[in-house]
Amino acid sequence: MGNALRLLYGQCCGEPPTTTTAHGGAGDQPLGHHGVSSSSVGVSALAQHLYHFEITSQVPEGLSKHVSSSKKAQSNWYKKLSKAWRESKPPPKTPEEASRLVIRILHTRQIADIQGLLSFYGLPLPHSLDELTGGDAPSAVDGLKFVLHTLPVDPRAVADGDGATVTCPEDYTKADKLLKQIKDAGYGVLHINNEEILARKYRIRLRGIDAPENEMPYGKEAKDELVKIIDGKCLKILIFDEDRYGRFVGDMYCNGIFVQKLMLKKGLAWHYTAYDKRPELAKWEKSARAKRIGLWASSNPEMPWEWRKNRRENR
Repeated sequence: MGNALRLLYGQCCGEPPTTTTAHGGAGDQPLGHHGVSSSSVGVSALAQHLYHFEITSQVPEGLSKHVSSSKKAQSNWYKKLSKAWRESKPPPKTPEEASRLVIRILHTRQIADIQGLLSFYGLPLPHSLDELTGGDAPSAVDGLKFVLHTLPVDPRAVADGDGATVTCPEDYTKADKLLKQIKDAGYGVLHINNEEILARKYRIRLRGIDAPENEMPYGKEAKDELVKIIDGKCLKILIFDEDRYGRFVGDMYCNGIFVQKLMLKKGLAWHYTAYDKRPELAKWEKSARAKRIGLWASSNPEMPWEWRKNRRENR
């Protein structure tokens, strides 16, 4: 228990470090109420306290000054957060990822308590995150066929700004029924953390957006941004269709964030109105256009579907 916390952030239950004076000696004041340096406040402090809680069942001193709930309620929070942190693959590494985990796990609690807990660790507050909220959620999931939960994404599997190949755990009983067809169906066994995991690869096309092709202006930037968002993360993908190239078309979520939203708001994709009429996507593209960011820095960027059409006609 707690291996993920211990391996990522090291032992944490010693005496708090102290400040260093100009002459190199130790000062009298601990570096922050977490007992960690300013560079490690936040993610490291939370990880240390969760690991400490697993050993002692004690929440950190001073937290009650930031939240209104009882110590019993705080213990319940840390129990849930500790479990979620250990099950995260990989565990949060940035302040934003840590904040989103806290918000996701404690979403039923009073917003003041969530904000107080985040403030205690110096983590980003909900309003400062590009968090997927109910008001920003895409329209109803009419036509949803199935949902994928992936293994961590390999950055080499990102083809461009609107597509990637992901690998998902599968049910052995389902695979057994395929018998000799198992390899043809795309199944295989992966060895991860000394365990054998039956998995299958799925080629994914992000629903409702069209990013510049790799050879187009901002094509590399779009691909690099998608790699940045999903590299090493476990994803949730809602599948709605399959295109003529055999790719599954779906909505991709990473740590609760709607990936298409990020690509549109960063000006690295078009709203693909020929196939998707959702007003949220139009709103996010309009916002990027107004700010002239990404591909919208150009006065007349070429649409990727027109670019592909011209390439086909000129062959």
